Amino acid sequence: MMTIMIISIIIVLLVLLATVLTIGKAYKFQHSVDQIDEPPAELSNENRQEER
Repeated sequence: MMTIMIISIIIVLLVLLATVLTIGKAYKFQHSVDQIDEPPAELSNENRQEER
């Protein structure tokens, strides 16, 4: 019974680690996109919300 708990805890920790690494890579990729690849300001939802 103790072995199952230890294996379960290890699996949970590995999944959390994979999640953190995936989010980190996605964040770096999002911030590595060139400015020219971004949509025009009039199409961006962020700018529409800021104007209101």
